[in-house]
Amino acid sequence: MMQKLISLTFFILFLTAHSYAQEGDSTNFPYAEVIINTTPAEYPVSDRKQLLNFGWRFQLGDFQIDEQNPVSDEGWRNVDLPHDWSIECEIDEENPSGNDGGYFPAGTGWYQKHFQVPTDWHDKQISVYFEGVYMNSEVYINGVLRGKRPYGYSSFSYDLTPYLNLNEENTISVRVDNSQQKNSRWYSGSGIYRNVWLVGTAPVHVAHWGVAITTPEVSSARAVVHIATTVKNTSDSIQNVTLSTEITDGSKNDLEVYLEANSEKIVEQEIIVQNPSLWSPDNPTLYNATLKIIQEGLEVDESAYSFGIRSIEFSTENGFVLNGKPLLLSGGCVHHDNGCLGAAAYSRAEERKVELLKEAGFNAVRTSHNIPSEAFLEACDRLGLLVIDETFDGWRVSKTPYDYAMYFDEWAVKDVQDMVRRDRNHPSIIMWSIGNEIIERKSPEAVETARMLSTAVKEIDTTRPVTSAMTTWDNDWEIFDPLMAEHDVCGYNYQMHHAEADHARVPSRIIFQSESYPKDAFYNWNMVQQNSYILGDFVWTAMDYLGESGIGRYYYNGEQAGEHWDANHFPWHGAYCGDIDLIGHRKPISYYREMLYNDSRKLYMAVREPSPIGGNIYLTSWAVWPTWESWNWEGFEGENVDVEIYSKYSKVRLYLNDILIGEKNTTKNQEFKAIFSVPYQPGTLKAVGVDNGNEVETTTLTTAGATSKIRLTAERTIITADGQDLVFVTVELTDSAGNVQFNAEDELLFTLEGDGEIIGVDNANLKDPGPYVSTIRKVWKGRALVVIKSSKNAGQIKLKVGSAVVADATLKSINLSVESSLDSIFDQKKKVHNIYPPGNKFYNY
Repeated sequence: MMQKLISLTFFILFLTAHSYAQEGDSTNFPYAEVIINTTPAEYPVSDRKQLLNFGWRFQLGDFQIDEQNPVSDEGWRNVDLPHDWSIECEIDEENPSGNDGGYFPAGTGWYQKHFQVPTDWHDKQISVYFEGVYMNSEVYINGVLRGKRPYGYSSFSYDLTPYLNLNEENTISVRVDNSQQKNSRWYSGSGIYRNVWLVGTAPVHVAHWGVAITTPEVSSARAVVHIATTVKNTSDSIQNVTLSTEITDGSKNDLEVYLEANSEKIVEQEIIVQNPSLWSPDNPTLYNATLKIIQEGLEVDESAYSFGIRSIEFSTENGFVLNGKPLLLSGGCVHHDNGCLGAAAYSRAEERKVELLKEAGFNAVRTSHNIPSEAFLEACDRLGLLVIDETFDGWRVSKTPYDYAMYFDEWAVKDVQDMVRRDRNHPSIIMWSIGNEIIERKSPEAVETARMLSTAVKEIDTTRPVTSAMTTWDNDWEIFDPLMAEHDVCGYNYQMHHAEADHARVPSRIIFQSESYPKDAFYNWNMVQQNSYILGDFVWTAMDYLGESGIGRYYYNGEQAGEHWDANHFPWHGAYCGDIDLIGHRKPISYYREMLYNDSRKLYMAVREPSPIGGNIYLTSWAVWPTWESWNWEGFEGENVDVEIYSKYSKVRLYLNDILIGEKNTTKNQEFKAIFSVPYQPGTLKAVGVDNGNEVETTTLTTAGATSKIRLTAERTIITADGQDLVFVTVELTDSAGNVQFNAEDELLFTLEGDGEIIGVDNANLKDPGPYVSTIRKVWKGRALVVIKSSKNAGQIKLKVGSAVVADATLKSINLSVESSLDSIFDQKKKVHNIYPPGNKFYNY
């Protein structure tokens, strides 16, 4: 079946000729727009599953439902999925999620979807598949409860067949209860934040998550692909069918399968691939396995699974070995949010996250501390990013009052096994993690629990090791030896300094640092380089995230001291410990880390923010000194400002306005870094890499003048008009020469014309509590971000960007049609928050 969709081709047009000013004010402000055109395209759609993301109804509040008393959704909001209602709302320090949840509201909400069963599905087994609902979901079909799932990161499916009205309208109702706060140590989001699918299968079909693809024998000349398929018969009679499996290169295997009534059977096949292209981060080749059920000559079921051909090994002698070659893990931890989109797991947002991680030099990621989205793992497969797939932040002892400890005994084995069943075919996944910094880790019971979870994983998959992350800040480190013995690979959070002594005590232990302080980048890299039993380092964190408010912060005289757990540091509402900030901009520490682990970059320069005159800058544990790509330090003329140069050359030179400031060594002994103290004066800094006395590479920073342009950069030129695709537009305020004005903090207005929607705005400033769902946002350090979602309709889309203050004063007098849209934009809070029920504490303003 083919469905016509539309691709949106972006033509970027920078307009700086239009300036608007208030009457009597000589100050002009630039204006820019991006014009988006459309071109048609066609994409195949599966007959087995249909995306069920569109046309839902949503309401905050709680209701009673049963088969005789359906919930009326008259007056509810129309929403499409994925949907996170928390990100739409105001950040308020009184919200019960507190600093852990980023001061966002939560609550209880209901979703309903009305649908009719497709006529050609009337003889099929029909189920609904949810990729993730946060949290405590209850799913009803026509008022009948089909199941509950407390863990907000697990995917799950329910059979709808016995409860459907084939010739009438049906209603799926979903209750989402995120009201018990706190239940997470970071921003979780609220709602159906991942995809939902309607799945229709023949009575005889490949079972849900019923395919396990492994590659037990791999070489450059030949690979054995082993496919274990669970074939299910839901009919009341014996069935004889053929399972036909074909992979990308044309290799094929057919087997006859005999099935008793209402039974299932695991069918094992092996297919040989000659001269395979082996999957790796540098060569992420994917194969496709198409499985067909043939019954009496007719194809009754078809499903496809991507996989990679690769081998992995772990040892103390060689570390991590991929396809026969040792590979050091340059890793980062990431939470699941997408910044201004909250927890909403749009496929493009998840893919962009992987792109940003790859561009920053990471080759591995730890999904801390929860099961990731399918879209994220698919992007890791496709783009080449290794993954440690993690289930839980805790076991039986809680870290917050209402966290997973409430559900562990009943649900832990099912949740961890469902993760492995769902994700086992992803070549990017190299380890399964069963926990993080478990509170009860010193108790004998923890050893038993680790054994239980490890056994549960290996019942499903024995091809990957089991790990978890452990830590301590006292003298009891050796007490963990029995617990670590239950793991194949041991994760150390901030404990790399124990590794050498541990190796002497327990030579068989394989170690990686599962979390590390950003400031320890060189030490950790050096330890990984020198010790084969240390697989790599995973910094906390690769990216900034919402919640855990204030971790990684720096602060000034007069601001509240202490770590993020010591006090309420509002308006901080997120973590600033990432190499990459919330709008996708790389911090200087990112370039330094990339330089350590990779040879692609050899020179970089940034400037350490000077302490205020008569004051100081203070750092918390996860912070690095605030360092910027800027030579704009007005007010510090003549004062020394520190310039940092990172270099893989033996020496660097620094020039200011073509005058040599000095030359320094940047070898390993200097940690590939040089710092020059330079009396500030405007102009151009130039860092030069020196090799054998020759200047071979340069990089510059130039003082920016007054803001005169808005530069808009769309990160892609084509998106699809499917109502799901996104484009991220970076907004920069620059001078006439195109230099970003680092000190700019103007408030901008974003307007969109045509078939699209602004779904998020951001500026990476975690001390700015402005709304993320809005059409107004201040820039920070000269930058902001706008996220646009496509509609399903063809047509031109135009993003306009200008000053909120100036536009309000002048555009109304130019164009009355703009006036009404501006009125609604400047009343954004009222517009957004009036969708919620009156009297709800979290949503009244």
